[in-house]
Parts: sequence; C-alpha cells; structure tokens
Amino acid sequence: MIADPLTSVAFSGHRTYCGDAADVLRRTVGELYARGFRTFLSGMAVGFDLAAAEAVLELRERGPGGRPAAAAPSRGQESRFSPADRERFRRVLAAADSVEMLAPAYHRGCYAVRNDFLVDNARVLVAWYDGSPGGTRYTVRRALGRGLEVLDLHPAAPALPAPEPTLFG
Repeated sequence: MIADPLTSVAFSGHRTYCGDAADVLRRTVGELYARGFRTFLSGMAVGFDLAAAEAVLELRERGPGGRPAAAAPSRGQESRFSPADRERFRRVLAAADSVEMLAPAYHRGCYAVRNDFLVDNARVLVAWYDGSPGGTRYTVRRALGRGLEVLDLHPAAPALPAPEPTLFG
C-alpha cells in the first residue's frame, strides 16, 4: 500500500520514450522531492516508466531521496520485454521500497487497473504524453479529472486532453 497519496507522484508515458528527456526527468524528480513528495510510483512498463523509476533510484543514491514504488499490472509483465529491459525491470523491482503486483497473471484490462491505481495513489502525475491515444492518454485524462497536477515532459507536448468525466462531478 502507498503510505500517503498526498506525498506521492506517479509516472505515465509512452513505451516509445528513448531517454529524450533524461535531464529534465531527473531535475523534475529532484524538484518534486524538494516540494515534499516522497513516494514515486512507476507502472514498470518499457520506456518512460522504467526511465522514471531509474531517475528516482539515482536521486536516492545521491543522498536522502524518494521512495521508489513499483505498480506492475501483473506478475510476469516483463516476460515479453527484451533481455535488456527485463534486466532493468528486475533491477528496479529489487530496489523498490514497495511493490504492488496488481494481478497474479495477465488479464484483459490489467493495464487499465494499473493506470487507475497510479492515479488513485498520487497527487502529481509526471507524463511523457505526445497526444496519441492509448494508456498514457487515458491516465492523463483520469488524473486531470481527479484534480491531480499533471506535468508533461514531452518537448512537443500538445494541449492536455479534456479530463475524464467523473461520476461525482
């Protein structure tokens, strides 16, 4: 469980992220830590998620830093990753202060469950959103609809999408 969602940050981004904003990502993690955020949630996907988790681990290595947390959609998520990304996944998982395996095995919809978990357990969403449809768009819309602060690090970031409507206004 996430100790305090009010001091937690979640990450969501496209799998096509190739380190384009590594310096901005590290700086953003440091600035959020300086603002009092302590838990940093990664959805553990290839691309932006793993890069963000590694940025949190770098912060922790440099001194008192944030608590990395892994929120994997299911056990075995990494089985289809490349060998290099599988190793990154395992290294991040082993170093995380907390690990949430949200399903015992892959099932249809487990990524949406993971994305909901990220939004429901954070106050800030740091995104790598390029405007394309998919899980990152869904997560950004849901975060906006729930009143989270959303920081999009994509250099050609489009206007953020309309928030996802909520049942409660």
